[in-house]
Amino acid sequence: MKSHFKFNKQERSGIFFLLLIIILLQVGYFIMRSSTSDKSASSFSSDIAAQAKIDAMKERALINDTVRIYPFNPNFISDYKGYTLGMSIAEIDRLHAFRSENEYVNSTADFKKVTQIPDSLLNVISPYFKFPEWTKKNKEPVANGTQFRKERNISSSSETVGQQYQIKDINAATVAELRFINGIGEVLSERIVKFRNRLGGFLTEEQLYDVYGLEPVVAKRVLTKYKVINKPVIERVNVNTASINEISSLVYIKYDVAREIVSYREVYGPFTSLNELEHIEGFPAEKINRIALYLSL
Repeated sequence: MKSHFKFNKQERSGIFFLLLIIILLQVGYFIMRSSTSDKSASSFSSDIAAQAKIDAMKERALINDTVRIYPFNPNFISDYKGYTLGMSIAEIDRLHAFRSENEYVNSTADFKKVTQIPDSLLNVISPYFKFPEWTKKNKEPVANGTQFRKERNISSSSETVGQQYQIKDINAATVAELRFINGIGEVLSERIVKFRNRLGGFLTEEQLYDVYGLEPVVAKRVLTKYKVINKPVIERVNVNTASINEISSLVYIKYDVAREIVSYREVYGPFTSLNELEHIEGFPAEKINRIALYLSL
């Protein structure tokens, strides 16, 4: 045993330094491991803070990208509007096919029946439906048989009588009011108002038929609810003294026709009758009665 554990001075020194090196290596290892864990913990904390900022930015982006819904009449949902509301193409097409027959949905139940929209989406968008006031007052009760037909006939007759005593001035009708007439949408209602403004106001009901794109049957339908009650004051243009620009300022007369009128006047002298204008090339003779409202001799 002594031969195995008996060391001289040099061997003992070597063993001591070997143990010292092992201890130093162990200490260094633990120091490096602790510093690495501290760095990973700090980087993990910084990653959490960065992720929180990213999440906040995503939430703000979602809020900004969210389509805000304002009250609207579901009868006038366009393709884009329906898409933003979450409706399918088939549901939008069903609504447009229904509206093409000049029919209107007057309640949330009607909208669901026509579009076959799921209840989950209907519950989201229906609070924003804005139907006309008259639909709230004239909701028909659910009935059947003869009693239902009698009540409907009575309601229709009373509405007809009411219309006779509730005629409004077409010169005061707004775009929104005109849109509630069957056959008139957003485009036609705005076109009627623009044409009226260019005229300075309708002088006769027949001028409504001059609105571009307005079918005569629809114009007749408008005139069952609107008439010219307050006629505007129009300053007539003297056809014998007015310039080309003054004559062409009238809605019904184009610039080329106004130039022909002045040339005709210079050659043949002053007009003695407005009917002579029918001899002018390009003059809309079929509208002479309406044009005469704006001219004088």
